[in-house]
Order: sequence, then C-alpha cells, then structure tokens
Amino acid sequence: MLKKLVFVPLICSFVATAVAQPPPEFDPEKIQTLIVTGRHVHDWRGTTPVLKQILEDTGEFEVRVAEEFRGAGPESFASYDLVVVNYYDRGANAELRWGERADRALEEFVRSGKGLVLYHLALGAFNGWTEYERMSGANWRPNMGHHSPRHDFEVDIEDNDHPITRGLRSPLSITNDELYANLQRHDGVDMHMLGTAWDDHSLYTERVRQPIPGPGLTQPILWATRFGDGRVFVTTLGHARENVEADAFAMTFARGAEWAATGDVTLPIPAEFAE
Repeated sequence: MLKKLVFVPLICSFVATAVAQPPPEFDPEKIQTLIVTGRHVHDWRGTTPVLKQILEDTGEFEVRVAEEFRGAGPESFASYDLVVVNYYDRGANAELRWGERADRALEEFVRSGKGLVLYHLALGAFNGWTEYERMSGANWRPNMGHHSPRHDFEVDIEDNDHPITRGLRSPLSITNDELYANLQRHDGVDMHMLGTAWDDHSLYTERVRQPIPGPGLTQPILWATRFGDGRVFVTTLGHARENVEADAFAMTFARGAEWAATGDVTLPIPAEFAE
C-alpha cells in the first residue's frame, strides 16, 4: 500500500547537470528514475521535491533530479528506467530547448522500451518537436489548450482493465486543480484513455479565444501512449504543490510511473480509492 504521504520541508540533492548518473551505491532492485526540470512558468521548485518524494515513498523507485538538461545525450539516460518531465521551454524560446542531441537521445530511450511520464504543463513544451508530440498524444499548443479557473471536479475512470487504473473506484475527486481542455491531438497516435472529466463551460468567467461550443465537453485527463517499445503515461493534473500533495494525484502518478517503467503495476490501491 502507498504510504500515507506527509509532506514536510525536504532537502533534496538536486543534480544540476545534464549527465546526472546514479551514484555507485544505487539500488539495482529499484526503478531508476530521472526527473528533468529547471525551467518553467509554474512552481517547479515546489512540485519537483514532491514528485520525487511520492515515488520514493513507495519503496519502488530511486530518483535523481536534473535541473539543467541542455546539451544532454545518450549517456544522460544510460542508467535509468524512467524519465519524468517537469519542464516548460516558454513557447518558442530556442535558448531553453534541450538541443538536437538531447531530443534524439530521449526518443531513443523511450523507443528502446523505457518509460516516460509527462506531467501537467510538460504538454506545453517543445512546440514543433514532432516525436515529442507523438509521445504526448495531445499537447497545449498556440490556440489549442485552455482551462477554466481552478475548481473541484471528478475524474471518471474509463478503463478498468488497464494496469494503472485496474481496481480504482470511479470517479476520483480532484480538489481545486486545473482541468485542461481543447488540447491539440495528433493524428496517428493512439491515446489510451484512462480518465476523463467534464469541462463545464459555464465556469469560464474570462474571455477565451478558442471555441467552446455547448454547455461543456468531456476532456482527457489521464492517458497512456506507446512509442516504439516504450510506454508513456500522461497526467494533466497537478498545477501547484498543494495539488501534487493530494492523495489522488500521488496514487495515480505513482501507478502511472511504475507502468511506464515496467509495463506492470504492483503498487496496491489505498482503501479509499479501491472499488
């Protein structure tokens, strides 16, 4: 069972290098995980330690953090089973792109059978990187992607047979988070839908430039894709630190990460989320 997560001020040994490698004493029995962060319009300094703690509190993951990934390459991924992206390059800011060598290395990492987790506004990163968009399935792009003000909503579980969501009760209650809507979906990508939510258009109190037809639309919240032999888990949840500290986020994030890394989920479902 996932431990009850108690979040306290956390001192993390962030690895501020593009070639972050586990130290010699890393545990080969654990899922070696790299969180790539360091640039964002959201509070990456607040959310990254919590993402790290969620995974390590399961006892199944060992996690390192890279705050600078520009100039990375295949060697940067050599010791890892899973990469978590908590990064946003601020649209067309070429200076914040990782670079061709790092891009190709991530593609090959996932294609070879490893795991990738795209968290929240990572879906807005790397506009024009076609293979990243294929891994994502859907992205926040110019004139595609918006949300109403933060509010409570429910996530309906769409597939009770997938390892990530098997045994979860539906719906899951989400507190005061962003509900992403109108993302750009990509042709030829199979988005295996795991969780959706109703986007109530009456909640849009400010003018939105994109079309919002009718009273509301069902939107993807949690999904999985395949890229080569690799697995990708995507969550649009978790806008701020208090959102990633929520038990529902922690549970789905950890299960999605384990599936992405291994193709299976062994983490038991806490009683409050079980069918």
